[in-house]
Amino acid sequence: MKINLSGHHVEVSDSIREHIEEKFSKIATHFPTLIALEVIISLEHGKHHVELSTNYEGVTVSVSSDDTVMYPAIASAAKKLDAALKHRKGQLKANLHAKPVATSPDIAHEKVQALNLG
Repeated sequence: MKINLSGHHVEVSDSIREHIEEKFSKIATHFPTLIALEVIISLEHGKHHVELSTNYEGVTVSVSSDDTVMYPAIASAAKKLDAALKHRKGQLKANLHAKPVATSPDIAHEKVQALNLG
């Protein structure tokens, strides 16, 4: 999985990059169809804001997290992304197991009336 990392008012150092790759390696193994992950870290009003966005099975999945310290904000965003991807995977599996819908109702008294026995 390719991670595109950018920072707004935050310098993205090698340690931050390694931390993010470590956090999202678990997600990459659980969801091998993920190709790319967009990560934006910004500092606004004394809070670190982390935004994550990816495309999973044709749908864009985005999450964000805020914290006064950067590393807990990254961890919280990773946890939210994992939950959102699991939710989307569950929706896809539920669609596979959908019950078949009858196109025309088979009601006994309608069949009897159609036979015109009287």
